[in-house]
Amino acid sequence: MSRGMDRRHFLKHVATASALAGPGMQFWQGLRAAAPKLKKNNKNIIILWMGGGPSTIDLWDLKPGQQTGGEFKPIKTPASGVEISEILPTIASQFKNLSIVRSLVTNEGSHERGTVLMNTGRQPSPIVQYPALGATASSLLTAKDLPLPGFIGIGGTAQRIGAGFLGMMYAPFTVQNPGQPPQNIKSPGLGNDKETNERLRRRQRLFYTVEDSFTEGAFPHLRTASEREAAGSPAQAHEAVYKKAFDLTISPLSTVFQVSREPAKVIEAYGGQRNNFGMGCLLARRLIEQGVTAVEVDLGGWDTHGNNFGQLRTNLGPRLDKGMGALVKDLIDRGLWKNTVVLWMGEFGRTPRINQNAGRDHWARCWSVVLGGGAIHGGQIFGATSKDGMEVQGEEVAKIGDVFATVFKGLGIDPGTKVRDNLGRPLEIAEGKPLKGLV
Repeated sequence: MSRGMDRRHFLKHVATASALAGPGMQFWQGLRAAAPKLKKNNKNIIILWMGGGPSTIDLWDLKPGQQTGGEFKPIKTPASGVEISEILPTIASQFKNLSIVRSLVTNEGSHERGTVLMNTGRQPSPIVQYPALGATASSLLTAKDLPLPGFIGIGGTAQRIGAGFLGMMYAPFTVQNPGQPPQNIKSPGLGNDKETNERLRRRQRLFYTVEDSFTEGAFPHLRTASEREAAGSPAQAHEAVYKKAFDLTISPLSTVFQVSREPAKVIEAYGGQRNNFGMGCLLARRLIEQGVTAVEVDLGGWDTHGNNFGQLRTNLGPRLDKGMGALVKDLIDRGLWKNTVVLWMGEFGRTPRINQNAGRDHWARCWSVVLGGGAIHGGQIFGATSKDGMEVQGEEVAKIGDVFATVFKGLGIDPGTKVRDNLGRPLEIAEGKPLKGLV
């Protein structure tokens, strides 16, 4: 379900928001009090989302010689003892900087529920709309004066999960096609450049006047904009989001979305303009260079119930390899790696058993995610699965809350940091503990 924002939607829910004003104000005040301690060195997170459920047994945890092993062979990486799939040579070359969690247990085999679980770190709830990981990171780390949105989704998954109880201030700005500027920030044709700019400025001033009058009328007991902001009123959040969107329309920063401005050799390194995922990874790098806290990049098509190996060898594997491999290398070369955490994941893995259509089915009992950057140690493996991949081997079992805790600690955030949900209950930002040896 879309978490989009518009004025009519906002007006319909002001009464509800007012009823929750007590818990909401406590939440915003607690978050604001913690924020100065958390905004360190422009920390960022890039989430690489593999929609459909990636076959991690064919990517990160191969089983050569087993009946469940499939067609691909493992190849060595610069990290001692770490091998991954032969279809990922570019990523393999960067594996001294990345680590694998091979013993993740989630037990959610539904696409919808698995997507919510893996993006929020919480079991889906009919009562509480938990925020996406990118929204939480943005709420804790985004500078108030950042002229760009703090959370940007390249593809539709981030918007579908949304900011949950954090509110519209931290809802993701969505870019559907990373090869083109977003249509919703493109200035309409209003004459020549000078006339267009002047007319947009007039519209901007009118917008500010109308919006200020609206928020003053909605909350007359809060006399100034600073008081409304301090109280965390929904009206002020609405005003701030729309002002930022309007500003972006006429800002020179709108060119950050134009990946075509990159040198040809850089575009080619990410897989070329036909690799939409690669261009999304390139855009993610451009965005965090401009201070965006969280970017989520989608690569769909992983629901490989049939022709799993053909899809991975000729389509999904090469697109992932070029995009992710170039992104990691680029972040390192540009000095961004120490402040940027990269997390690769999907909603679940796929069965070790190969079905009659040369495919693999849904599997959430034991599978893998990959992460690195920030304070996370590279070249490590956490946990293991049995020789056939059917179960976790040993005691190193990972839950999604543990993965989130590792990510937050990698960003310099205490995973025990508490916020309040829409019911006013205290809630730790991660429902787990950092994984031993990774951070």
